[in-house]
Amino acid sequence: MSNKIPPPIVTLFFGLCIYLSRSYFPEFSSSVLSSLSVISFVIGISVFVAAVSSFKKQETTVNPISIEKASSLVVDGIFKYSRNPMYLGMSFILLGLTFKFNVIGGLLFTIIFMLFITIFQIKPEEVAMEKLFDQEWKDYIKNVRRWL
Repeated sequence: MSNKIPPPIVTLFFGLCIYLSRSYFPEFSSSVLSSLSVISFVIGISVFVAAVSSFKKQETTVNPISIEKASSLVVDGIFKYSRNPMYLGMSFILLGLTFKFNVIGGLLFTIIFMLFITIFQIKPEEVAMEKLFDQEWKDYIKNVRRWL
């Protein structure tokens, strides 16, 4: 694959961008935003953990940098609803930071994160998955969306 930056590092980078750019955007604070922050963060962690658990259950690699080592296509559990629940979870974590620290800038950075991950991580992974799992992959993508 062309991308050699682990997605958790990309998420950390965008999380720092959300936090450190907060002084450049208008500040919004309310109990609703605080609640949305916690809810988004909990959803993000839950989705991420569910995805990793599905990989571990099928005893295949979680490492997206060496996807060619995947031994099976995971289609159960949370993967019935999203082809990329780990990245979806990371996006919800970023939304949690957005609602807590920087609503406007955070939304911009979360969208940029999702575009970056789609272009440089997901699309190359999809090419690799098609090579590894051919028809099984083609059948899977007909029924399950990329994000949600």
